[in-house]
Amino acid sequence: MHALIVAAGFGSRLREVSPSKPLTLVAGVPLIERVIRAAHDGGATAFTVVTGHEGDRLEQHLLRAAARLNVPVACVRTGDWSRPNGFSILTGADAIGPQRHLLMMADHLFDPALVATVVAAPAAPLVLGIDRRLDNPLVDMDDVTRVRTQGDRIVAIGKHLPDYDCFDCGVFAVDGGFHDALRASVAAGGAGSISAGVEALAATGGARVADIGDAWWLDVDDPRALEQAEQALALAA
Repeated sequence: MHALIVAAGFGSRLREVSPSKPLTLVAGVPLIERVIRAAHDGGATAFTVVTGHEGDRLEQHLLRAAARLNVPVACVRTGDWSRPNGFSILTGADAIGPQRHLLMMADHLFDPALVATVVAAPAAPLVLGIDRRLDNPLVDMDDVTRVRTQGDRIVAIGKHLPDYDCFDCGVFAVDGGFHDALRASVAAGGAGSISAGVEALAATGGARVADIGDAWWLDVDDPRALEQAEQALALAA
């Protein structure tokens, strides 16, 4: 399955460590390279990466990494990476089309099993990997996207959602139905975020979830999370 990776933003919370969040070293390996490796092991067969900030440097690295890992990686540059992440997704959607594919962020690390779970879920316009462990110590409660579900359906999503039963792990399987919902949300004056697109799709019953069980994942968004990631990788070595 093709995978779209969003890697366009400024990464402001990690700027004191690295000028490029996707190229930030995690135990000696760039963050985005770890994402590609884990996604490939979980079932992704080819990648399109949406670049923006530090785009030249990132694209040059990905060209070398693709050859080294023997994995197809294409890059597409978004026009204005200061805009919400939904615009980066639409840039990628224009490049890869409406077929079902994985969608993930360049700053989320995860077990390959998490990706395999999302790939194996029944097809829907959007399937989101979710963590129902509300006491997961690796979750940054100030930054995590919260989700409220009804069965396997998403009914609400947002960073400040007061009533929720799981967390967004940052790995999706989507198709053109999600792209259309996101475009419609933007056209109607929506925020242009991924969550806004999910909300639009949830209103029609097209946004579903896949429970990742006890699979490991971590949003590497600041120096503290980077330290947690390196500790976890050291334990797994």
